[in-house]
Amino acid sequence: MAKAALIVVAAGRGTRFGGEPKQYREAAGRPVLSHLLARAAAIPQIGPIIVVTHPDDNAQYRDAVMRSGASPEQIFNAPGGFTRQQSVRNGLEFLAGAGLPDQTIVLVHDAARPLLNEVVVLRALLAASSSGAAIPVLPLADTVATLDASGALTSNPDRSALRIVQTPQAFRFGPVLAAHREMAAKDRHDFTDDASLCAAAGLRVTSFEGDSALFKITLESDLARAEAELQPRSRLITRTGFGYDVHAFTEGDHVTLGGVAIPHERALLGHSDADPLLHALTDALLGTIGDGDIGQHFPPSDPRWRGAPSRIFLADARARVEAKGGRVIHVDGTIVCEVPKIGPHRAAIADVIGEVLGLSADAIGVKATTNEKLGFAGRKEGIAAMAIATVAFPG
Repeated sequence: MAKAALIVVAAGRGTRFGGEPKQYREAAGRPVLSHLLARAAAIPQIGPIIVVTHPDDNAQYRDAVMRSGASPEQIFNAPGGFTRQQSVRNGLEFLAGAGLPDQTIVLVHDAARPLLNEVVVLRALLAASSSGAAIPVLPLADTVATLDASGALTSNPDRSALRIVQTPQAFRFGPVLAAHREMAAKDRHDFTDDASLCAAAGLRVTSFEGDSALFKITLESDLARAEAELQPRSRLITRTGFGYDVHAFTEGDHVTLGGVAIPHERALLGHSDADPLLHALTDALLGTIGDGDIGQHFPPSDPRWRGAPSRIFLADARARVEAKGGRVIHVDGTIVCEVPKIGPHRAAIADVIGEVLGLSADAIGVKATTNEKLGFAGRKEGIAAMAIATVAFPG
């Protein structure tokens, strides 16, 4: 597929944005235009990039190009006009002067839509290569209303045939240039986008699937949304650890599972509070950093840990993970026992684990199963637990 030319319309004055050109506003450390140029230059299907700017913005434009990191040899500048339509025509005439072949696809894109991506560009090129002119569209999610001059409701148009139109709009160069010249010769300067201009000139304009990320920065809230999307994201890697523990029954009146004391006719035998679930979770976390097991850090021969609550061990494992730059993002545990019933205590157990590990309820799995009366658990001789922990680390 031949490379397309891209015209970036960046001559706007920001009349709805406090009078400041939004394409030069800072977002995530760079001007909005810089982000767009960086993304566009990295898309293999895009060749020359023509940025149409206002003459008062020359210094800001040069700064945006420099901070984009894109090759200056790929980016060219053309003067803007009094309207968007005139600005686009200036960009087209620049390409005509450079000898761009008529069959080359030209993409016309708003500078205030910085989140351009290769998927949408490919859709645009395929659609325009087939039909000659195509626009990205999105369906309407909300009800549409028609109001009278006083603001009163007059009707609700059927939204099934209505679409939101985005950019980049894609055209074969020869026909779109001819359409712009025809409308200029007729002194028609009232078109708000190139698709409507081409349709008025008799060209058939088709559509392709747009992208919600291609929203236009119009309000301050839009700039904040764009900044959140443009923030550099560190690459993360995840590691998974597994833990297993078992404790036998002994004399007593309760068992401790997941940090919760559950009344029972017997207790669990162990040096600490003998909590198999928190012990398994502790080993699972230690496994993500290759740091031994619970017995290595809290040996049963040490009297300090006699009767100690096992949440101390789990908190220590979390601290060890975080000291190595990790962040616990999910844990999942299964308790294997015939008795007692775990279901009534499941939420309380999740609360304890969440408090120790700093996790929300949807990042904690607490499950229980019987052993179908098989083995030591099936004979009610003890309780076992298995656990998996997932930890994220910077890449």
